[in-house]
Amino acid sequence: MKTFLEQFLILFCVQRQVAAFLSSVQHGVIEPLKMSKNSERARVEKNLEDMMGNDWREFRAKLVAKEKHDLEEENKNEESSCKEDSNNIHDEKRAKQDKIGNIFAAIFQQNHAEEEKKKYSKKVAPSIFEGNTIGGSAKDFIIPSCEDPFVSAAEIPVLMEPKVNLDKHRWAHPISHVEPGCVLVANEKLGGVFHQTVVLVIEHNESKGSTGIVINRPLSGNLSKIVSETESNVDLSLKMAFNSAKVTFGGPVMQEEYSILHGYGEVEGSKKVAPGIFVGGSEALMNEVRKGNFHPDEALFVKGHAAWVPSQLSREVSKGVWYIASCSNDLILRYAGAPLCQEDNSNDLWSDILTCMGGQYPKIAEQHTGKGDQRMMP
Repeated sequence: MKTFLEQFLILFCVQRQVAAFLSSVQHGVIEPLKMSKNSERARVEKNLEDMMGNDWREFRAKLVAKEKHDLEEENKNEESSCKEDSNNIHDEKRAKQDKIGNIFAAIFQQNHAEEEKKKYSKKVAPSIFEGNTIGGSAKDFIIPSCEDPFVSAAEIPVLMEPKVNLDKHRWAHPISHVEPGCVLVANEKLGGVFHQTVVLVIEHNESKGSTGIVINRPLSGNLSKIVSETESNVDLSLKMAFNSAKVTFGGPVMQEEYSILHGYGEVEGSKKVAPGIFVGGSEALMNEVRKGNFHPDEALFVKGHAAWVPSQLSREVSKGVWYIASCSNDLILRYAGAPLCQEDNSNDLWSDILTCMGGQYPKIAEQHTGKGDQRMMP
């Protein structure tokens, strides 16, 4: 039997595919992501998405938090039940008495239920035509709001908002599969250039390969300084507009190439990795900087990237090289101007994400926290 979370993921994927298809048919667009848009529209769309709470990753995080909470409550109840049993049942005679009492109680409840059922069945026929219970008229009849007119009764619990508190600034949880927008948190035993790194997955395809960027290796100095000292593809106008922007080591592949990570919006030339997370679009963002609509500190320039051939990343994950996690935008955009709070370890994103993931991971972070994010690269 599928878990509550698995049911949600299946339903969500189907709904997204249907929505994308209908949108393409309506607007005559086969590939909506390639449709050009101006920067102002991109920003408005991103702000609306934030206001409407359309980040499906946050909804999934709430489901995970709810399942964790329910499990904790279940364990507490089991422990409480065991303690009560050990305190109440002192000897074999007492146990037999309880058993006999339960039998009589069950018989009484069954008889009472049958009587109530008979009473109710007599009243149903006339009262149903009074209209008091028709179409959700009853005061205690509540249907959760749902945009899908074809949803079944079995699917309603999946669409209901989980009643758990989630810190939108600071959340992370492990997931079982690699997906664009997730992060790969390096195993504490991993050495080399990826030691204690956090890699944002940009693309993942088992048949074509995967790409990602390291987001927690800020280099010493701003864009203007680093570009002047190393070989790069950054032109002078971009360098001048983003002279104060931070730069991170993105990975060992094509280090002369720079990309830009931001949360501004899906401007022309950019790619939406996840809700509120975008890569690329430097030319459009440069124009927004000149207009005063975008601050250079809200962008993170990424020097190089990480890449995997088909199935390579899956093999690494299966061998425990990476912990896979979904996490909040503020954690992903920490070095791209995201706000900080008192709980954040501003100099160690690797440790922070592990701590937020719960379970065994906070202990790993505590035992292996060390140099932090800013360090000399091997």
